[in-house]
Amino acid sequence: MFETTFKAILAHLTNNQNLIHKLWSEIAIHYNQRNRHYHNLFHLDSLLTELLMIQDKIADWQIIVFSIAYHDIIYNILKKDNEEKSASLAYKRLGTLNLPTHRREKCREQILTTQGHYSSNDTDTNYFTDADLAILGSNYFKYKKYTEQIRKEFGMFPDLVYKPGRQKVLHHFLQMPTIYKTDYFIERYEQQARNNIQYELNELQH
Repeated sequence: MFETTFKAILAHLTNNQNLIHKLWSEIAIHYNQRNRHYHNLFHLDSLLTELLMIQDKIADWQIIVFSIAYHDIIYNILKKDNEEKSASLAYKRLGTLNLPTHRREKCREQILTTQGHYSSNDTDTNYFTDADLAILGSNYFKYKKYTEQIRKEFGMFPDLVYKPGRQKVLHHFLQMPTIYKTDYFIERYEQQARNNIQYELNELQH
């Protein structure tokens, strides 16, 4: 689903079919890596599904789609600069489409904001980062599957290392005034997200 949307937007910006193929192939190769149990193409589909429901609220839909495409393109669990590298790559690739600097910069900023999921002055960015966290407010079974997928991505680490790190991430979200930044996502997912996170924290203590 996401591939179709991404290529359709590219087709509005360039007639170069080789470029379109090259840009998508790079994305597919990265997100199809075997170690990606959650941060894969299904994740991109999920973000697109969430944001399509509020497409009329988004000012720059093209940039949102590009942010979805590139926000996790670099994903190395041993590194802490994945967002920076992903944002830089997005900025560079959008340059091949001759997008103006301010729009490329907006995409870069949206991706960087996923590092801490803090509130932005830009409404599009808040919708984007909220969609990225929508999984936290999903139903019990979907959330359980998500936690199992994340654990697999960090499979090289024993529980002694993984559990404290995961607990730190979860506490970060609980300590926020609200996990989500927009009224739409707060109403849709906030309470369930907090319930799910507390459930996972209880599980991690065993």
